Amino acid sequence: MHSITLIIPVFNEGAVLDQHLPVIFAQLETIHNITFKVLVIDDGSTDNTVSTLRSLCKQYPNLHFRNLTRNFGKEAAIQAGLAQVSTETEAVIVMDSDLQHPPQLIPQMIQLWQQGIPVVEAYKMSRGQESSTSRFLAHTFYHLFDSLAGMNIKNHSDFKLLDKKVVAAYCALPERKRFFRGIIPWLGFTSAQIPFTVPERPHGATAWSYLRLIKLSLTAITSFSSAPLHLITLLGLTSLLISLIFGTLALYQKFTGVAINGFTTVILLISLIGSLLMIALGIMGVYIAHIYEEVKQRPSYLIDWEKSDDNG
Repeated sequence: MHSITLIIPVFNEGAVLDQHLPVIFAQLETIHNITFKVLVIDDGSTDNTVSTLRSLCKQYPNLHFRNLTRNFGKEAAIQAGLAQVSTETEAVIVMDSDLQHPPQLIPQMIQLWQQGIPVVEAYKMSRGQESSTSRFLAHTFYHLFDSLAGMNIKNHSDFKLLDKKVVAAYCALPERKRFFRGIIPWLGFTSAQIPFTVPERPHGATAWSYLRLIKLSLTAITSFSSAPLHLITLLGLTSLLISLIFGTLALYQKFTGVAINGFTTVILLISLIGSLLMIALGIMGVYIAHIYEEVKQRPSYLIDWEKSDDNG
């Protein structure tokens, strides 16, 4: 009999967990010859998530949870869950609790895994009830990520089944700033894709603000591509070319006796060069910030064992 663990990161979902998790467990009960464990990683919730999880643990013996000491972010919560079970299970399914990752896909994912496919990814055919702004930002991010990092992860999700060897490889990576959706295809294991349409969220609302999404996008791009750094060279060459054009024009006007609008030229050149330098320094600053975070070697997460359940 195979053993599979579900990793479910949550944050401030106490009001809806008792409605969402039973749907997931009901689906698991229809799957035979598999031993399931569900590990919920609470990412430092400040509502009643912990008390709700304690109540649900009494109802579902194979439900366990771990609490992070504060909100470290979804990427850290996923990493904490994978590290917790990396040696205890044959495969892991990472999914959200809000039912926008349809639990009805789990049997199909397991079937593909049993056929020898170590990574089974669910990707979105439709993004569901998203605003036009969210869609635009998502398409922009995927286009930039594909162009700069050379990986097409358009409409991919965190809803994945990973074999234990994939989990071991993921946990062995030393980096701290992680982008789960990008690292898994980067590892290079054979994968299969299952399309799904994102259903409407039955309860609650997303905790992802535009600012958090933009921050995650910057982390993802700068973690997988050094192309923005090379753009500095391109900006410098462009600035040099424009400067040469202006310089040549100024010398021509001087030798032909034509009056030069000196102030306009100088101000334009200073503005152009200054803006390019600021852009270059900003791009370099993002990478230096990553180096700073890695050099500190702080843990990506900390578990609050006093709040976490003690059933393993």
